[in-house]
Formats: sequence, structure tokens, C-alpha cells
Amino acid sequence: MRALGSVGGLTLASRVLALVRDSLAARYVGAGFASDAFNGVAFRLPNMFRALFAEGAFSAAFIPMFNRKAAGPGGITEGYHFAERALAVLLPVLVVFTALLIAAAWPITWALSGGFSRQHPTADQFAFAVMLSRITLPYLALISLASLLGGILNSLDKFWVNAAAPILLNVAMIAGLWLFHGNEYETARVQAISVTVGGALQLLWLIWACRRAGVSMKLKRPRFDADVKELLRLIVPAAAGAGASQINLLISTALSGWLLASGSITYIYYADRLNQLPLGLIGIGLGTILLPTISRLLSTGQEQVAMDTQNRGIELALFLTLPATVAFITVAEPIVRGLFQYGRFTVEDAQRCGWALSAFSIGLPSYVLVKVLTPGYYARGDTKTPVRYAMLSILINIIGNFLLIPLLGRVGMGHVGPPLATALSSTVNVAMLYSTLVRRGHFAADVQLRRRLPRLALAAVAMGVALYAGEGLLDPWLGGVMLKRYVALAVLVGVGIALYGVACFVTGAYRLSDLKALMRRKSATS
Repeated sequence: MRALGSVGGLTLASRVLALVRDSLAARYVGAGFASDAFNGVAFRLPNMFRALFAEGAFSAAFIPMFNRKAAGPGGITEGYHFAERALAVLLPVLVVFTALLIAAAWPITWALSGGFSRQHPTADQFAFAVMLSRITLPYLALISLASLLGGILNSLDKFWVNAAAPILLNVAMIAGLWLFHGNEYETARVQAISVTVGGALQLLWLIWACRRAGVSMKLKRPRFDADVKELLRLIVPAAAGAGASQINLLISTALSGWLLASGSITYIYYADRLNQLPLGLIGIGLGTILLPTISRLLSTGQEQVAMDTQNRGIELALFLTLPATVAFITVAEPIVRGLFQYGRFTVEDAQRCGWALSAFSIGLPSYVLVKVLTPGYYARGDTKTPVRYAMLSILINIIGNFLLIPLLGRVGMGHVGPPLATALSSTVNVAMLYSTLVRRGHFAADVQLRRRLPRLALAAVAMGVALYAGEGLLDPWLGGVMLKRYVALAVLVGVGIALYGVACFVTGAYRLSDLKALMRRKSATS
């Protein structure tokens, strides 16, 4: 809980800043070709690599190996030597890979957008989308290098430093939007430049933090020794396993550009950004903490303690995620309206974005549980099983898109198909991950978890009913100036939290004795 409070608090600050950034983007860019080009292509690819490397594959492969080296005879020094060898190989690979992607920006842009075929872009418009991609692609190398340094700091239990880094990206983008906005195309170009500037700031921050922590690494000649080969062998499957939701979103975006009208990619993007708020606060924070913790426990033979830790991780994840899920289903449109509906973002845009948010939120518990369950595989050196399940979920997502887009398109809701397909495929993925851990004897839900989960679900539903009944009271406030909107949204969130807290005690999910025990424990450790 203390570690999640540190990581989650900073991640929350970053995601709140991201909402401010997206509110400014909606105001100055709106929902048209320029916003689709940036959100669907130029920003989607760096976001995917951030999820795959900074929050996924590299950490999943690197941290357990680093911990094993640090726990060996050579101590932490041996861990640093391993990190140096990994950096020596990673740096030139990233430079070459980024250069190749920049050279191939035209076909990449076409593939990620489906050629914007339903939007019929002119040659100049498509060239603009390609230019945005070329501007943002260096972020891939910057964030991948930052992930190595962040992995070291996480292994040293300095979780907060790595969690604070994304704040710099959002500050750079907010500054760009606020100070240098013009028409929608000029503003989209400013957004792209700000992404790469933000990536450079993140890397510099982690370099400085590593030096403050006594971590000093030298650049060496690349050598593919046994440890580096093992790291690379683990990264590739971990990328597919940890990034299944991102790959699903990438496929959904491409199909949206191919099959849906202008603005659809932007609706899906903003809905995903809101959906990412609890995911970033809870899922990524818990995943960041659980992987080094479980790998350390398993390396010292504490199997039962590792299982207990994962039980509490699942309980905490659903305690925090279920109310967000219900809120995004019941009051999605007021939330979107309060955040984005002004300037170039219209009433219809807000309504359509709200539909997409409700669809995404159906899969929110599974998005978070994937982050909580996969450390149970990675900490044991198994990166292949999550990949097999991720590939199957991606296949389900593709099939779901092709079925749901035309089906929902008959009632004017085709853009809801990709979020709904993504949510369903993620649910299948988490079901497979959970059942396999149980079958192998690596996880068993304890009595406390089995007792609390249905009660937590009931408390979340009760909160949702109350919010839905009272949302009309805030309507006059959600269409005012920015400060008025934010006050209304703060009231909505505050009331929701209070209702959920009361409902948790009424349903018996938590008892007064639990709160007293927690306070006694807190007093004893302070």
C-alpha cells in the first residue's frame, strides 16, 4: 500500500496532467483529420512503445535478471555490470531501429491508419500525417533507454523516481499547446514536437536520479554474452504478452481509419485516455511493484508469501477499479462533456466519445488484472505463456472489430466496435492467465479475497445507481468555463468516492474492525 501510494500518487498526477493536456488539445484541434493524424498515428506509436518497454516487456525481462544478479555473490555491483552490458547492446539497436522507422514513416503511417480511406485525405494531408510520425519517432529510443534506468531504480525500491518521469512529458505537451497553438494543423505539429522534447526530459531526469542513487554506468562495446542473449530472448515474448492491450488498440485504430469516418479515431483516443486514468493509477502501479517484489520472494524460496502478496494485489486492484468501471458506464457522457466539450469539440463529439468510453470501461478490470497476474509468470522466468494468450486475445480482437464495426454502424455507433472488441478480448486474456496460474498451483484465491470481491462489486453498483440518478444536478455546471467544469467533476468524483466507501461498509466488504486494525498497524509503524 505504501509503495502503491507513492507510485500511484505520482502516476495520478501524471494522468491528471494528461487530462489537462487532452482538454487543451480538444479545444485547439477538435475532432477532425489533424487530430486523427496525431492521436491515431503520430502519438499512438510512441505510446505503444512506452507501454511495451517502460511499463511492460523490458521491465518484465530485465528486473528479475537484475535482482538475481544483485542477490548473487557479487552483490549489487554484479547487477550494475549486467545493466552496463544490456545498455551497450540496447543503445546501438535503438539508434538503428529508430532510423529505420523514420525512413519507413510513410508505410508505417498508412498501416496504422488504414490509409484514412474513409476520410479521403489529399496528398498534402497524408504527407502531414507522415511528417508528424517522423517528428515523434525519436521518442521510442528515448523512452526505451529511460526504461532501463527506471528498471534499475525500481529494483532498488526507488519506485517514485520512475513514476514521476511521465509528468515531464505532459508538462512539455501542455506548455506547447498553451504557448504555441495556432490552427488545428499548426497545433498538431506543436504536439508532435513536444512529445520528443518530453522524452528527452524524461531520460535526463532518470540519468540524474541514477547518479543521485549511486548508479553510474559506462558505455562499453556491445557484447552478446550469455546474459544479454537471455535478456533478448525474454524481451520479445514479453513485449507481446505485456502489450496485448496496446497491440489491440493499434489494430483497432488501423481498422477505424480504414472503416470509420473522420473524428472516430479521436473519439476512441480520448475515451482510451480516460480509461487509462485508473489503469495507470492502479494496474501499472501494482504491476511495477509486484514484479520486483514477487521475483525477490521467489528467489529466496518464499512461495506462500508471494502468493499472499498476489492475493492482496488482486483485492486492491478490484477495490479501486470496480467503482471506476461502473462510473464510466453510468456517467460517461457527463465526464466527457466536462473535460472536452468546448472550442472545436462539439456536443455530438462529446456524446460519441462517451459511448466509446462506456465500451472501453467494460474491460477495465481485466486491463488491470493483466498487470497484476503477469508478474506471477515473469517472476518465474515464463514469458511464453502470456504471449500465447496475448496472441489469442489479439485474434479475438480482430474478429470482434470486423463483426462489431458494421453491426453497430447500422445504428450510427460503428466507432464503439473497436473499444468493445478490445474490452472483450482483454477479458478472455485475463481469464486464461488466471486459470493457468491456478492450474499450476502458483495461485489460489484465499478466503478473504473470495469473501470480499462480490461485496465490492455490489458496492460499486450501488454507487453507480446513485450517480446516474443524480447526474442531472451537475448539468448546468458542466457547460461553463473551465474552472466551473473542473469543480463540477471534482464534486462528481468526491460524491462517488464517498458513496462507494459507505457502500463497502454496508455490504460488509469491509468492517469497522478492518479499519481499526489498519489504523493500529499504521500507528505501530510510524
